[in-house]
Amino acid sequence: MSQVSAAASRRVRDAAPLFAALGDETRLRLLLRLSSGGQESIARLTAKSPVSRQAITKHLEVLSEAGLVVGSRRGRERIWQLAPERLTKAREYLDRISRQWDETLDHLRTHVEG
Repeated sequence: MSQVSAAASRRVRDAAPLFAALGDETRLRLLLRLSSGGQESIARLTAKSPVSRQAITKHLEVLSEAGLVVGSRRGRERIWQLAPERLTKAREYLDRISRQWDETLDHLRTHVEG
């Protein structure tokens, strides 16, 4: 495997859990809550939610494993906050894909018009 393809393979392995975590409506809602409200406890995140506390906890664990949120203990409660660096990585990855598509379309346009 060449250096370029090995690096690309590592990027994909790194990005896959991130995008898998982002691919769930409940997890996206949790990220939205955390992005606008700072730190939140499980009790506050589950208030007025049709999703159980146990389910929210599991979703937060998936987000944590993907590096999107960080949990810490405060007394008996676990407090969660957004880890924005990981979202920046997702955006960089999507920007790279977008640039590649733009370049491909430009090549195609040049070929068709030429």
